[in-house]
Amino acid sequence: MIGSMIVQYAIMWHITLSLQSGIAMTIFILCGFLPTFLISPFAGVWADRFNRKKLIIAADAFIAVVTLILALIFLSGYEEVWLLFLMAGLRALGSGVHMPAVGAILPQFVPEEQLMRVNGINGTIQAAAMFIAPIISAGLLQVTSLSNIFFVDVFTAILAILTLLFFVPVKPHAKSDGVQLSYFADLKAGILYVKQHSFLKSLILFMVVFLIMLAPAAFLTPLQTARSFGDDEWRLAALEIVFSVGMMLGGAALSIWGGFRNRVVTIATAMAWMALCTIALGAVPNFIVYLVFMGLFGLAMPFMNSPMNVLFQEKVDPNYLGRVFGIVGMINTSMMPLGMLIFGPMADSVSIELLLVVTGGILFLATLLFARNKTLLEAGKPVAKPVEDEVQPAS
Repeated sequence: MIGSMIVQYAIMWHITLSLQSGIAMTIFILCGFLPTFLISPFAGVWADRFNRKKLIIAADAFIAVVTLILALIFLSGYEEVWLLFLMAGLRALGSGVHMPAVGAILPQFVPEEQLMRVNGINGTIQAAAMFIAPIISAGLLQVTSLSNIFFVDVFTAILAILTLLFFVPVKPHAKSDGVQLSYFADLKAGILYVKQHSFLKSLILFMVVFLIMLAPAAFLTPLQTARSFGDDEWRLAALEIVFSVGMMLGGAALSIWGGFRNRVVTIATAMAWMALCTIALGAVPNFIVYLVFMGLFGLAMPFMNSPMNVLFQEKVDPNYLGRVFGIVGMINTSMMPLGMLIFGPMADSVSIELLLVVTGGILFLATLLFARNKTLLEAGKPVAKPVEDEVQPAS
């Protein structure tokens, strides 16, 4: 994860500094999320059909090979920008295959009662990678070439593959050894499975609304900082740092505490917390206080993301888990960019502060509906474990 993020930041900054073009950055962002969006439903079928451990290794190896080829091309002296766009798209394809397989494989070797803690630890690791990677990437760009930085991802991918191959024993899930249905029958069955489960439909609907309304807080706060507090580089760096530190602390707290017994209560509390932080980000006039709320926003993220993953892992039939995570991956990669198509242009005619207050208010109202949804509350209850009958002594 750290290796991939180092290369991703390096490419993004190279394009930004060399072209200084908003169109180029838009193309780069599209290359980074559209392939993931398009491949996610197919990747979900693969995660249910094939050995998930091998699928994760194949996705990591694909990304590493693509990166290695580009590194060699750059070393030869051919350094065209279109190659970076192409690589961003190919790497996004690999990530799209990787994500549903990782989400679906955890319940195969993690005890159910430990899923929340393991997902919390995973959230902490992700936040730590988000904190460390830009620092390392910026340092490497000062001392070496972009082509040499590509080799970092190749090296870390090899380490990751060897670790998974030799130190993480996972038995193949039943479907990967079973009789194969036609590909599109598998895909259709996954969509029907979601339609037939009211808690999945409700949860996915709330995810769509929440992610669209979250777009201003996710994408427009750097622009807001530059406009309202100053365009100093340290301010933008401070936003990234406090948010990542908040996520690390939130993930660590969740891995220790485990959240409320009802998963939905934990998710709703985090959603309400983030909604109030969004309103605060649009209302506070002082940058230091602004940073505090940005850190609190990051703190709440693992309390929403991890319980939601656990809810899928606990409640979804293991044979459909990959396809459900594929659908979730499509939503995660598309809804906030879709929100930016709405709120991005508005930010040039309406103050970002107003957008944050309004979207934060809508988020809070949506959270109240989410927390009162009986179907979701029932699904969020912990799985009851059967009680062994007490053995009576022989008379």
